[in-house]
Order: sequence, then C-alpha cells, then structure tokens
Amino acid sequence: MYLIIPKHVKIQLQLEETGAKEVTLADGSRRMVPYVGPIETRFKNRAAFVGAIAMGDEVILGAIPMEDMDLIVLPHERRVDINPQNPNFAAASAK
Repeated sequence: MYLIIPKHVKIQLQLEETGAKEVTLADGSRRMVPYVGPIETRFKNRAAFVGAIAMGDEVILGAIPMEDMDLIVLPHERRVDINPQNPNFAAASAK
C-alpha cells in the first residue's frame, strides 16, 4: 500500500520521522516501523507527495502513490505506466 524505502535512503534524504505505523509482514507478524516524509515521487509527467515506511532493503512503490499519480499496472508487459485515459494529467475520483 505505502511507499517503502530502506533506512539508508531515509538517512541520505535526511527525512524526519513523523510517526510510526504498525505493519503486518508476509509471515503474519506485526511490527512498528518509522513513517517518514514527505517525499516527492515522480514518474514521467506525474508527481505526488507521499509518506513512506522506512524498512527493508529495497524501494517499493505502493498502491497509494500509484493511485495519487494515476498510474496503472500492465501485467502482460510487466510494467507500470500512466493511465491512458488521462495522458496529460493525473485524475482522481472525489465523491
């Protein structure tokens, strides 16, 4: 769901901890992890400011920043791209 960054990236970007989140790991265990930000994420002509969970050893772009930038997953091509219905700007639903 969230953007995940390794702790060394948090240090390199000099990000402040704004709190903590309890996360459930793949093995079902739970732990408290630092929540940091804001971080500006960019993809092609899209940008979003998001918070991130600082843990692990790789960057993972989660569903929340993807939704904010109006990106879609193209599973057959094994890639992410901008939503072709909104090629010039990110669109969102507000109901």
